[in-house]
Amino acid sequence: MIDLYYFPSPNGLKIAIMLEECGLPYRVVPVDIGSGEQFRPEYLALNPNNKIPTIVDQQTGISVFESGAILIYLAEKAKQFLPRPANERMEVLSWLFWQVGGLGPMAGQAHHFRAFATEKVPYGIERYTNEVNRLYGVMDRRLRDAEYLAGKYSIADIACWPWIVPHERQGQNLDDFRHVKRWFEAIRERPAVVRGFALGHEQMVDRESYEFLYGQTAARVKEHEAKYDRKDHTR
Repeated sequence: MIDLYYFPSPNGLKIAIMLEECGLPYRVVPVDIGSGEQFRPEYLALNPNNKIPTIVDQQTGISVFESGAILIYLAEKAKQFLPRPANERMEVLSWLFWQVGGLGPMAGQAHHFRAFATEKVPYGIERYTNEVNRLYGVMDRRLRDAEYLAGKYSIADIACWPWIVPHERQGQNLDDFRHVKRWFEAIRERPAVVRGFALGHEQMVDRESYEFLYGQTAARVKEHEAKYDRKDHTR
């Protein structure tokens, strides 16, 4: 059994889809990052970066945080979606790391400046909208010549697809990227993707949640952790 510590977001959705694709038994452990549950000491012991997702493999006792690392772990456990031949494996890992180092962070910044920032910052909006547009172009050129990012369906596609779901919030039009659109629509129809998507792929937060999501510093994290520790010991 895999415990999936989950909140509806692109990075959480990656792992839900992967578990469904692999047919691995799992249970969802909700982590409400809008109310600060990611700062609970017991969760920080699993994920010191106070983000989601995290998994705990009850069979092995291994816990893994960071979505890219989780995808690799699950692929190796299930022996699926990460080929063994070195050239094919490196192709998959190259696109996986492209997502975790580029598409995800840049799309996340576009989301922030376009939808969540408490003040309108034109430079930030333009900077990240344009960079996401460039990254969509990278995908489109690749998918012009390949059915999937690494040739065959893999953890690279599972990593990238959830970040294309909110393309409109990123200021992107899939009609401008016809190869990405073809790829996106094909993956959307996969039964495992449908099941993973049904767990919840997005949850908008209110203004009161901002203190837990934005403007974090080391001191603020320590403060939140101490607050939850006190709550747990006074119940």
